Formats: sequence, structure tokens, C-alpha cells
Amino acid sequence: MSRSKLESKPERGEKPKSQPGDNRRGAIAGLIIAILILGVGWWLARDLTAASKMQDCLMSGRSNCNVIEPAR
Repeated sequence: MSRSKLESKPERGEKPKSQPGDNRRGAIAGLIIAILILGVGWWLARDLTAASKMQDCLMSGRSNCNVIEPAR
């Protein structure tokens, strides 16, 4: 066998050597997943808050609970 084939295989009990970009790729994937989870959580919190406010308004007996945006 050639020397390069022997060097590419790790010995028993030894971790295989990773490429320099492998660690960075995993970290970037984790960061993207974390940002997506935060974005979904933020959207869900806003949506649930708006629904809660609407429910509070309706439970108090009001009939005009729609939010009116001011004209600009």
C-alpha cells in the first residue's frame, strides 16, 4: 500500500481528522437553526398576544374590538 492511503485512515482509538471547514459548517447550521427558532418564537408570541387582547376585549362585552390603524 502507498503511504498516503495509510495516513488517511485513523488508527484504532483515534478520531478521524476532520476537514477545516467541517466545524464551521456545523456551527453555521446551528446558528441558522437557532435564528429560525427565535424567529418562530417571536412571531408566535406576537400572534398569541394579539389573540389574547382580542379575547379580553370580547369577554368584557365590547363589540368594536377591531384595531383601527390611524390614517397617515
